[in-house]
Amino acid sequence: MAIIPLLQLNDISLTFGGEPVFHDLSLVVQPGDRVALVGRNGSGKSTLMKVMAGLVEPDHGERIVPPGISTGYMEQDPDLSGFATLGDYAMHGLDPSELYKVERAGEGLKFDPNRATDTASGGERRRAALAKLMAQDPDLMLLDEPTNHLDIEAIGWLEDELKRTRKGFVLISHDRRFLTELTRATLWIDRGAVRRQEKGFAAFEAWRDKTWEDEDLQRHKMDRKIKSEARWAVEGISARRKRNMGRVRALQDLRSERAAMIKRQDTAAMELASGPKSGRKVIEAVGLTKTFGDTTIVRNFSLTVQRGDRVAFIGPNGVGKTTLIRMLMGEIEPDAGTVKLGTNLVPAVFDQTRAQLNDDLSLWENLTGDPEMRVSGKADQIMVRGAPKHVVGYLKEFLFDERQARAPVRSLSGGEKARLLLARIMARESNLLVLDEPTNDLDVETLDLLQDLLGEYDGTVLLISHDRDFLDRVASTTVAMEGRGRATVYAGGWSDYRAQRGDDAPEAAAPKPAPKQAPKPAAETKQKSGLSFTEKHRLEELPGEIDRLTAEIGKLEQLMADPDLFTREPVKFKKASEALVARQTALAEAEDLWLELSEKAEAG
Repeated sequence: MAIIPLLQLNDISLTFGGEPVFHDLSLVVQPGDRVALVGRNGSGKSTLMKVMAGLVEPDHGERIVPPGISTGYMEQDPDLSGFATLGDYAMHGLDPSELYKVERAGEGLKFDPNRATDTASGGERRRAALAKLMAQDPDLMLLDEPTNHLDIEAIGWLEDELKRTRKGFVLISHDRRFLTELTRATLWIDRGAVRRQEKGFAAFEAWRDKTWEDEDLQRHKMDRKIKSEARWAVEGISARRKRNMGRVRALQDLRSERAAMIKRQDTAAMELASGPKSGRKVIEAVGLTKTFGDTTIVRNFSLTVQRGDRVAFIGPNGVGKTTLIRMLMGEIEPDAGTVKLGTNLVPAVFDQTRAQLNDDLSLWENLTGDPEMRVSGKADQIMVRGAPKHVVGYLKEFLFDERQARAPVRSLSGGEKARLLLARIMARESNLLVLDEPTNDLDVETLDLLQDLLGEYDGTVLLISHDRDFLDRVASTTVAMEGRGRATVYAGGWSDYRAQRGDDAPEAAAPKPAPKQAPKPAAETKQKSGLSFTEKHRLEELPGEIDRLTAEIGKLEQLMADPDLFTREPVKFKKASEALVARQTALAEAEDLWLELSEKAEAG
């Protein structure tokens, strides 16, 4: 039986503002595909995903989704108008009996369904959109940066869910560990074209580098041939004019072919300049304790940071990582304990909220308006590491063109905003970098360059990140904030921390207020079995669901055993075939979930 694709794009062309995004683009997503969608910032990954979701109409070409195939798209900025709570939004379109699916996703992704939509943060809104998609469980999931605003524990939960699913998905993410663990094929957008390799993201960089190497070799050969033919055209003999004119036309064709080759986008020319050396001891914190209301950030925490250290702070969202760093920088007073800063410190801060950027001003104005970068009497120049430089020239080093320089910051993508903030930081000398979630939205090439720069940086780095691969490559020390005031110092990065902590150590827990209150009813508390209320309810439902699916499969197999059904009633045969595949898939998933929950109950 022929495999029916989940999605097919044929000869798609799309133009925005006169600039072609895609031209004659075609691709197919098959059942069970686990695809990484990769490309440079601004290459059109999110636009292509919206075309795949049917949210953006191409200028030419067609999008084909077979009847009965459901697709789901995780919105980057979901529209929650008309919904009172995040739970109302996540449940929209689902049957009330499927509430347990939203509750289960909410537990894993750590979002509160009762949170009012008008008070929800951007991260909470995105987590609600992701929970909605996971609860819908469509045949094809389109996930655009699902790990943004998730802590490491929630990323691990999502990773496990996607590993277990038999549904197809296409995934955009800056998290290389996440992509490596999940994908088995790669779609690479490069200069308006899409290439596919039947290998996961782990093989992408080698494939990309080989492709570019082959391109460079082809260009080199073509340039040599053009040079040779051009010399002949100037010095050649005019005899046998007819044959020679054909050779001239061939030279013109070669030049046209060479001109049509689209130049690759350069890598950002980022540079970190270390300022004067700080003292050997950069920060000495002794016995720090800090509490806000009923939430304890740290209790009796001590840390010494030496010059050149790369200290990573990890833990659940809301545990207090940024607060601890601000205490270490002397910006927040601890309730108890002392912080002593070293001598000659010149800090530079990358803020995850991008608060240093004014969305209403242009890129030009954001740089020239910075008092530390302004050049007196020169409206078109900024100070870059102690020397004046034209603002557009500096922006070009970070892959912004002159047209973008005059555009408002709000028009930039997340990755472009991150690059602009890096441009501000790297324009000045420093010897202490504070990086709060610097990896969000950055493409692979920019991440590689940032890691190399941090490796060569002479100063000290304090880093907050949920990107496990980035932590492994950069951090020399890890501070694990485990909630309820616990903060433990480990040598090395994420993998070293996991190895030292041991597999049987409890997962980091988000901080919880501990006001005095009446005990919750038994139905709302965690069961002695180790299962949550939702999981216990699901475990009780599964045997009946498995029996029902098994009976339906038996009836369908009996129906399709009729050898004349295909020729006598082809439509009925097709519908029965599709129903059989759907129920077999649902049965396998139900059996897997029953086994998982049973094992968890026994372990509890």
